Amino acid sequence: MAPRANWKGFLRLSLVTCPVALYPATSESEKVSFNQLNRKTGHRIKYAKVDADTGEEVANEDIVKGYKVDTDTFIEVTKEELENVALESTRTIEIDEFVDRSEIDPRYLIRPYYLVPDGKVGHDAFAVIRETIREMNKVAIGRVVLTNREHIIALDPLDKGLMGTLLRYPYEVRSEKEYFDDIQDVKVTKDMLELARHIVNQKAGRFEPEKFEDQYETALIDLINAKRAGKPITAKERPRGENVVDLMDALRKSLGAAEPAKGSKPAKKPRKVASGQKEMLMPISGEKPAKEAAAKKPAAKPQRKSA
Repeated sequence: MAPRANWKGFLRLSLVTCPVALYPATSESEKVSFNQLNRKTGHRIKYAKVDADTGEEVANEDIVKGYKVDTDTFIEVTKEELENVALESTRTIEIDEFVDRSEIDPRYLIRPYYLVPDGKVGHDAFAVIRETIREMNKVAIGRVVLTNREHIIALDPLDKGLMGTLLRYPYEVRSEKEYFDDIQDVKVTKDMLELARHIVNQKAGRFEPEKFEDQYETALIDLINAKRAGKPITAKERPRGENVVDLMDALRKSLGAAEPAKGSKPAKKPRKVASGQKEMLMPISGEKPAKEAAAKKPAAKPQRKSA
């Protein structure tokens, strides 16, 4: 099922306007998730919204937002009052300017979205805006309201659509100086740089996301499989970092380790897995063995409920 749009409205460049919809470009729904349980009963934990002073549960319709002025004083703000803070970006992404892609500091990037025409009309206007951005090799900067907050959004052409990336405001980005000031000024010798360059050249590759494996996710699935099978769980030894005494010696050893041994076979490429596909968890007791079940139906996604 296609994801639901996070936002619908209009994209506007001067007098050119078209209806658009904004969809999330990423998802974490395939990751293993856990419920909180009562250790004694095995039942799920349920949270209730209660009055901090009386301890009584409060109905959703009686809950309002409040801005804390001091310890015991809050300014209440109703949903209607928030909706009355009318911003044009609530319904329209107005392109304010065009900037070079290289000018956007990576620290300001939050998350990506897909922007597409909404409905059967406006495709021509959408194409004009998209191709103008592509032709100028620029990034369009506009504003959009999501979750009751206005965000800066950068628009990039992506295939037939646009990729919109939410950007942080300057007050949200911390200065690097408070972290970097204590780093010592070290003089790196030419020989060290030369050895390091050789290591980098030997490990050079192409950015291919399909090669990446979420090792923690795989370990979680293995853990759940083992517990469902009743196998004992043993703690694995944690990797330990070692202090580097001789940096040049460490670089030389690293260079040797990076070189493939003579006559050795190239490493096998990781098995490609379809998007969203996970290894099937073992069946609970009483169900058919995994191999027999797998022969009759395709591998299922990991179960999301607690074992």
